[in-house]
Amino acid sequence: MSGHSKWSTIKHKKAAQDARRGKLFTRLAREITIAAREGGGNPDVNFRLRLAIDRAKAANMPKDNIERAIKRGTGELKGEELVEVMYEGYAPNGVALLVQALTDNKNRTVAEIRRTLTRQGGTLADAGSVVWQFDRKGYIAITPDGVDEDTVFEVAVEAGAEDVVFSDDLIEVYADLENFQAVRQALQEAGIRFETAELAMLPKTTLRLGEKETLQVMGVIDALEELDDVQQVYSNLDISDEVMTKYEASA
Repeated sequence: MSGHSKWSTIKHKKAAQDARRGKLFTRLAREITIAAREGGGNPDVNFRLRLAIDRAKAANMPKDNIERAIKRGTGELKGEELVEVMYEGYAPNGVALLVQALTDNKNRTVAEIRRTLTRQGGTLADAGSVVWQFDRKGYIAITPDGVDEDTVFEVAVEAGAEDVVFSDDLIEVYADLENFQAVRQALQEAGIRFETAELAMLPKTTLRLGEKETLQVMGVIDALEELDDVQQVYSNLDISDEVMTKYEASA
């Protein structure tokens, strides 16, 4: 799971870049709309909607924007006819990619993703050829500053967490889908603040490449995430601390 954890360390930097480009709120609103459409507009009973709203609030998205997105999802307001799609592909050197998109035109979106992958030396794959390499898990990221690691571990595991991973700049909690809500709630009730709580596609195994090849794949992921319809890109790339430092310095 280390490939996902390394990407989590730069999540906020990417969010800041999205905000400057005016894309962050659009992506968050689409996510809220889809969640409300699928599970209803009450976050108390729609866990996915609650997660989407929490992410929007963490990004300082205005309350009115959140409410409008919910109403578009429930049909109270007219809006885009969005469809959630997961595309599968490969970056150079055989790195597996899952590209999560929200779109009102699947033909346009798949054409943009295919073109981006081709230009970057990757390929679009058939459905089912990549997704088996990933598991859908609940994922919580906690900044370790001022946090007691033993407390986090005890609270998370007692609530049903599958794993807790500690590093210098991040504490990561993993949970099966059926236990994710309980783990999240237990951490909240214990007063433990987290940076991210989401449902994510996490690789079963990761792939470590050389520095040049790793940076090339990271460039592919960046290019895909620049596309308006792309919400998230998951990969099985394992990134060393040294390469991550160079990437952050150049971002």
